[in-house]
Amino acid sequence: MTVLIVEDEELAVEKLEHMVAEIEKEAELVGSVSSIKGTVEWLNKNDAPDIILLDIELSDGQSFEIFKQTEVESTVIFTTSYDEYAIKAFKVNSIDYLLKPVQKEDLKAAFDKFKKLNTINKPLGKETLNIQSLLKELQGQFQPKEYRRRFLVKLGQKHLPVEVDEINYFYIDERSTFFKTSDNRKLVIDYTLDEIESMLDEHRFFRINRSFIVSIESVRQMNDFFNSRLILKLHPEINKEVIVSREKVNDFKKWMGK
Repeated sequence: MTVLIVEDEELAVEKLEHMVAEIEKEAELVGSVSSIKGTVEWLNKNDAPDIILLDIELSDGQSFEIFKQTEVESTVIFTTSYDEYAIKAFKVNSIDYLLKPVQKEDLKAAFDKFKKLNTINKPLGKETLNIQSLLKELQGQFQPKEYRRRFLVKLGQKHLPVEVDEINYFYIDERSTFFKTSDNRKLVIDYTLDEIESMLDEHRFFRINRSFIVSIESVRQMNDFFNSRLILKLHPEINKEVIVSREKVNDFKKWMGK
């Protein structure tokens, strides 16, 4: 088993080298680098190691950039100082995420996972790991998404900017998309609900069904409704039944309780 360490803290490198030597007597440490640039150069000049222990935050940026600049055929085990609970959400396939300071038992478990998967599968290359898909998710986690701040709506010959903070809910009415503001203005908007949903902060807005996206501020009351659904009372009031679909009830309750 060959191992490359990518880490920009000298003490962390020494600790990882010591742990690898203790855990895997047959492991060969083929090198250590401390930057994105250095890692890309190393990978381009050398055979791919079996495992890369890869810190997310390096001296010249986030290590995700490495995968944009060169092919990575090795199994990757990320190390990170980010919150443990966020990391657990991304434990998939053969890639692991070890929270700093890295513990010996966690590193051993990651190596054992690598060996087990190698005995039942072909060598774990880039295709097996689906690294690009995973990196896209990770970048979303570590790099906060930019949400829409305002919408431009047309009123006659005028165009009016409306801040998202003023909007209480979006909805479909007779095949058009509207929103209502906190001061009860009803305005048409030239987007579908699917498009709008992708623009909004999910901590503040929730898609309750095919026809409504509501803000946390708009929900004044919710009651049980038949067929395991919920019926909502919104502010400003609307002359429509506002129903949380059955498959979204549990997530909606969690969202409301945050």
